[in-house]
Parts: sequence; structure tokens; C-alpha cells
Amino acid sequence: MSSSYQRAQREGQSVVRAAILDAARNLLIGEGSAALTVRRISSEAGCSTKVIYTMFGGKDGLSEALWLEGFARLEQRLLAVPRGGDPLGRLTVVLDAYRAYALAEPDYYRVMFLGALPGFRAGEEAIGAVKHTFELLVAGVAACLEAGELAGGTAAEIADMLWMAAHGAVSLEIMSYFEEADASARYRLLCTSLLTPFLTATPRPTPAGPRPEAGERTTT
Repeated sequence: MSSSYQRAQREGQSVVRAAILDAARNLLIGEGSAALTVRRISSEAGCSTKVIYTMFGGKDGLSEALWLEGFARLEQRLLAVPRGGDPLGRLTVVLDAYRAYALAEPDYYRVMFLGALPGFRAGEEAIGAVKHTFELLVAGVAACLEAGELAGGTAAEIADMLWMAAHGAVSLEIMSYFEEADASARYRLLCTSLLTPFLTATPRPTPAGPRPEAGERTTT
């Protein structure tokens, strides 16, 4: 029986990379950060240590790759939110998508935001690479401001407050401080309460434009 690495090797380098990251994540989940050695990861993935050093440069590079992979998955989740409709409604769905990602990928979320890799510090290049993810939220708020649905703050200010609130709520939820049903209602109430001071009574009409085809991938 071939290993996950051997199967991935036949399919291409990107799949090899994914197989190694999956192996690292499995070790992190099952045994904690102390298990994330190059030797253990290579054994779990079924590849040589040389492959990991070649692709990631060692444990630090692999840790950063896990961190970046988490943000890439979050961005995919946010980009999957359909376009169209009123901007404020879409912003609400984006906030729901943020929570849905955290619940679906709690281990990556812990790597990204909750210190699951002690001592890890992302480099400047990596930090720059993930800023686009947060720009999606800023763009969503900017669309609400442009449509006249929100007012009283800049897109960056309002987006930062939304992210701070959403992050705090989902962090408590994935650490089991709230039951899922209660957490869902409280999360929506939190987001609504935060947006309420910025709501306007008379939104400007949004210019008509072509709607995306069903199933079309959207961008902000």
C-alpha cells in the first residue's frame, strides 16, 4: 500500500505540499505542537526529511506554511459568498462565513490566531500575503458605505471592529465556552449590535449591474 506522500507525488507538487501539511495538522491535533518535528512529520506523511527541508526549509518554514494555509482556506470561504443583493445583507453573510470557517477548521484557526504553535512568528512577507483576506471584509463595509446603508466611520474602522468582535466570539465558541445553538444566536446579536450605530435610515439605491451566473466564483 502506498503512503499519502507517494500517492500525492504522482499527482503533482501542490498535492505533495498539501499531504505534508495535512500530516503536520494531524500531529498537531493528536499530540500537540511538541510532535511537530521534521522527522515525525516525514514519518506521518511517508516521505523523507529531505523533501520537507526542500519544500519548506525545515520546521519554521512548515509552521509558516500551516499558518498561511489557514488564511488561504479562510479567504476561499469568504470568496464563496455570492455577490448580488444589498451590500449590508452580503456583509452579514460574510460575517457568518467567518464563523463557519472557524467552526469547520478550528485547528487551523488556532494556528492562525490562538497560539497553537508556541514561539511561532510569521515573517513580514507572510503577513503581507494574508492582508488581502482582511481587505475582503473592508471592501464589504466600503460597499455598504457607498450604498448609504452605513455611515459614521471609515471602512477600515468599522471592519476592524467587526473583526475584533467576530474573533472574540468564535474564539470562545471553539474553546467550548458556549453551546453551538446559543453561540449562533449570540454571534448574530453581537454583529447586529455593533453595526446598529452605523446604520442609516435611507440607503442610496445600488446601481444595477450584471448578476453572476449560478455557481460562478466571486471576488471582491
